[in-house]
Amino acid sequence: MKWVNYIFWFASLIFSSSLFAGPPYDTDDPEPVDFQHWEFYCSSMGSASAGIWMGTAPHIEINYGAIENLQLHVIAPLSFYGEDEHFNYGYGMTEVGVKYRFVNIGSKDLQIGVFPLIEIPTQKSGENLGNEKTQLFIPLWIQKNIGKWSTYGGGGYWINPGTENRNYIFVGWQEQYQILKKINVGTELCYASASEVGGNSDFKFRLGSVVDFNEHNHLLFSCGRSIIGSTNLQWYLGYQFTF
Repeated sequence: MKWVNYIFWFASLIFSSSLFAGPPYDTDDPEPVDFQHWEFYCSSMGSASAGIWMGTAPHIEINYGAIENLQLHVIAPLSFYGEDEHFNYGYGMTEVGVKYRFVNIGSKDLQIGVFPLIEIPTQKSGENLGNEKTQLFIPLWIQKNIGKWSTYGGGGYWINPGTENRNYIFVGWQEQYQILKKINVGTELCYASASEVGGNSDFKFRLGSVVDFNEHNHLLFSCGRSIIGSTNLQWYLGYQFTF
């Protein structure tokens, strides 16, 4: 498996200035919730660019280990959209998905999985709280653990129907380090191609941390912005309960 190590060391060199995942990052990992275990999140995430503020406040995320190596996933959000003097707030797009890990070598030293997501337009029409059409994301995620370091990433393809919309790709990579027994810190780089006709791509970085108060209670937060693109600020702040 020397080729695997070469790939991950090469990725670490590329992204060494910014690379962790799922919450509180955009990039995800292939590791599902353990069999018959649960994760609950109450979180807010969002972004600001060119006078537009949008995000969730809050959203509820639930993950369940339905069988070995397979996780069920749902997000129910209260979303907001603000531009100039206009502000909309209400229920947004419901997200459902299934994470399946099909490679798990060396007690989680190397993991590979898929995590298809469906964004369902459950919001009120015309309030900019989400796409008016169902969206689908089909990604592949890879993770490698080396001592106190963990690095993972990958990407996928967004099917993004709608007037003036276009399908686009998302690619991201992240690194995290267990700086203390109950605290890790991480950085992330991610790229998304244009999602609208005439739109621009976005290349962003993010810094974040997860604080484990105990086995069941966790605090997650991150923030960042575009390196190339229009995102002036992006954030995530959440509480996670696991059992």
